[in-house]
Amino acid sequence: MEQLRGTTIVAVKKNNETVIAGDGQVTFSQNVIMKNNAVKVRRIFNDKVIIGFAGGVADAFSLSSRFEEMLNKFSGNLMRSAVELATQFRRDEIARKLEAMMIVADKDKLLILSGNGEVVEPDGGICAIGSGGNYAYAAAKALAENTNFSAEEVAVKAMEIASSICIYTNNHFTVEKV
Repeated sequence: MEQLRGTTIVAVKKNNETVIAGDGQVTFSQNVIMKNNAVKVRRIFNDKVIIGFAGGVADAFSLSSRFEEMLNKFSGNLMRSAVELATQFRRDEIARKLEAMMIVADKDKLLILSGNGEVVEPDGGICAIGSGGNYAYAAAKALAENTNFSAEEVAVKAMEIASSICIYTNNHFTVEKV
C-alpha cells in the first residue's frame, strides 16, 4: 500500500538565527495531491526547538514523537536527544525503520535525523530534505553566499524556487525561527 508523503523542508542558520521552512503539500501515489496546507514545521519542547519533517506522513509523526520524548528525557539537549534516538535504532529497540527524515534545530544546533538512525550536523548552516530538498538546498546555498538576505529570507526564497521546479512541492509555506 502506498504511503502519504510530506515533501520539502529547508533550514538556514545565519547571523545567530535559524529558520526552518516547509511546504504544505502531501502527495499520494506519486500523482495525487491529497492536501495543500499541511503543517510540517513545528515548535516543540516549550517552543525552544523547531522541527520540519518529510517522508511517509505516519512515519514522520512517529519519528517526531520519539524525538520529542528524547528531548524531554534529556532536558532539551538537542544533540544528546538525537544521538540517543539513533542509538535506539542501532540496538533494534525500535521495531522498524521509519521512512521519514527530520531537520531539528535549537538556538545552537542544526541537525538532520533519519528514520533509520542517522544523525548529521550539516556544514555551512544549510540543509534540506524531501523531494524538493536538492532544489531548495542549492537555492539556499546560492542565496546565502551571494546576497545579504536574512536566514528567513533565504529559506523562503529557496522554498519559492523549489516549488517552481518540483511538482511535489507547493507554495503554501510554514516558517519557524529560533
